[in-house]
Amino acid sequence: MEKIKSSIIIGVAIIITAWILGKSFQDRNKNLDSISVIGLGTKDFVSDEILWSGSFTTTSFDIKTAYNKIVSDQKIVSEFFLSKGFKEGEFSFGAVNFQKKFREVRSEGADSQTRYEQVFDGYVATQTISFSAKKNLDLMKRIEEVSSKTSELVNSGIELSSNSIQYTFSDLPSLKQSLIEKATKDANERAAKIVKTADGDLGKLKRASMGVFQITGQGSTEDDSYGGINDTYSKNKTARITVRLEYELD
Repeated sequence: MEKIKSSIIIGVAIIITAWILGKSFQDRNKNLDSISVIGLGTKDFVSDEILWSGSFTTTSFDIKTAYNKIVSDQKIVSEFFLSKGFKEGEFSFGAVNFQKKFREVRSEGADSQTRYEQVFDGYVATQTISFSAKKNLDLMKRIEEVSSKTSELVNSGIELSSNSIQYTFSDLPSLKQSLIEKATKDANERAAKIVKTADGDLGKLKRASMGVFQITGQGSTEDDSYGGINDTYSKNKTARITVRLEYELD
């Protein structure tokens, strides 16, 4: 009786093992009966938004004097840009920022030990000015031209520190959507050509995934970044995205 039970158990174990192995082989073949293709969507475009800013400072041991001086300098800076053809509404000044400045003084005590002391060295008042334009080619051009002429303010006793111009695009969602469609179409066409060449048939779409949206300067050789690239320093840009499609094979 025990021998019969053992035989039955062994037989059931063999059947279960065979089923598991068969299922694994079937699943392996399912994975083999598919094709995965990457499609690319790219587009060159010109930025239609611009942002440029600069700042100037003055110092004084008296905070009121520093404030009055920065207000006076602001008028000179404003008149400078108005003389370059800008209107008052085409640039703006930020709030005046004050910081205390300190200098380090070294001294030696009676015990011959060197000591360092932070001594108040006046107030630094900073004023910012910024320009921006959106879908206004004339204003964008004027901002680009004047950004390289701010050194002329030195003649008025003002040194304006200029930041780099930033270029952006106003309709990134639509641009991204069009690239996804282009990349998807490219991947589908690639898969169809490969299967046709191998005398096969393209089946249902199993899965799809999208790569990272990248924006670089035109002609850039910068490698793709895992987190994505968003170039803001180039006026002429290239946007790209990849789409991976996996199809069943009939």
